[in-house]
Amino acid sequence: MTDITRQYILQHFSVTESELLLVIKEALSKGGDYADIFFEHTFSNSIALRDGEVNRIASNIDYGVGIRVVSGDQTGYAYVENTEIKQLIQAAKTAASIASDQNKNNLSIEIKEKHFPNYYKIDKPWLDTSVADKKDYVQKLNDHIFKLDPRVIKATANLTDSTSYILFFNSEGLLTWDYRPMAIIGSSCTMEQNGKIENGYTSRAHRKGFEFLNDDLIATMANEAVQQTALMFEAVKPKGGEMPVVMGAGSSGILLHEAIGHTFEADFNRKKTSIFSDQLGKQICSPNINVIDDGTIENSRGTINFDDEGIESQKTYIVKNGILESYIHDRISAKYYGVDPTGNGRRQSFRHTPLPRMRVTYMEQGNIPESDIIASVKQGIYVDNFTNGQVQIGAGDFTFFVKTGYLIEDGKLTQPIKDINIIGNGAKALADISMVGNNLKIDEGSWTCGKDGQSVPVGQGLPSVLINKLTVGGE
Repeated sequence: MTDITRQYILQHFSVTESELLLVIKEALSKGGDYADIFFEHTFSNSIALRDGEVNRIASNIDYGVGIRVVSGDQTGYAYVENTEIKQLIQAAKTAASIASDQNKNNLSIEIKEKHFPNYYKIDKPWLDTSVADKKDYVQKLNDHIFKLDPRVIKATANLTDSTSYILFFNSEGLLTWDYRPMAIIGSSCTMEQNGKIENGYTSRAHRKGFEFLNDDLIATMANEAVQQTALMFEAVKPKGGEMPVVMGAGSSGILLHEAIGHTFEADFNRKKTSIFSDQLGKQICSPNINVIDDGTIENSRGTINFDDEGIESQKTYIVKNGILESYIHDRISAKYYGVDPTGNGRRQSFRHTPLPRMRVTYMEQGNIPESDIIASVKQGIYVDNFTNGQVQIGAGDFTFFVKTGYLIEDGKLTQPIKDINIIGNGAKALADISMVGNNLKIDEGSWTCGKDGQSVPVGQGLPSVLINKLTVGGE
């Protein structure tokens, strides 16, 4: 299904090229500068297991079209949950109402079909996969967790998959389409030891078909859930205060995404609410640091072939050799700054307007082994598993809750720790990174980013890094 033709996608949405042109011209009938049409048809399924058996199965179908008109600094938007031409014309009129230019557009639009590289090739589509086949893997994950440790008293497992057909057309004549898969499998583990109860969780998320699931993945995830939970019985809550913090590779990228990445989004900088709004082209951290937002990592949860404005996905250096090189742009912010869009215009669904959003955000690896980074710390902590946090996006002030980690004493990992907060400022934390490991890991968890009431799937990654000083909330 990844080789969908122009004829197929138009028939899928019951629309013709002449109707697309008619809707766009209606959208610009009052003088807007730009208009686009975003068609979406998404099939979603979920299976959940609790108390040893699958007890919930659900499916949902979402279908509709969003029409946007941009006029100067204003955006008009309307959507309909069907593709009837009368409804599309009415939505276009509604979106066009923001424009009042007397010099109405009389455009002659030539349709230009465009194809982009495909970063999520599929072997077996979810739409061709039976419930029984999916259920089998959810049950295996539950059973494997119970087999690994007699202290396990409860487990949950869930699998969700979605398939989205996307058709995009704009007033530049660009016509393109996509077939977007997504799969998430997750499991929780509850264990009891001497009357004490601890919990752990693990997940995987990829843009793949049913080939995403296999026995090796199930075994790895079960081991992660059990080992993480078991570690909690040995963990203590350390003393708090300011100290060096080593961020472990992988899921520590949540700090990069939340506390730093959002401040690079162009809309915040355009509004002057970001701490980096006057820092473009300036040195903001060590020359050894490169921060990237990338939409081209094959099968990654945050990857997209093109964004929701029809811009080809790309690898964007935000910070290069310590210099703030680029913000994260959609079409509107790119026009404001006089640069090309970076392929970061993303929306939750056809009901929403695009915004500058991250895709897969990570820091390039350095050349220092993690063991050397840890050995350089006399007294501090190592953290590698986060659950949630709070961030003041403009200023970058953050508080993150650390599920598990270790004390660092005299350059060695010693006592496991749990249930602490790390507190700081994203820009200062970035500037305080003094060592970058050679072990970059793109985390494969089910990360989702929320902004302005919209949620989109994202990815993140980090090599092990040393932040010279953060506030640790402990005993």
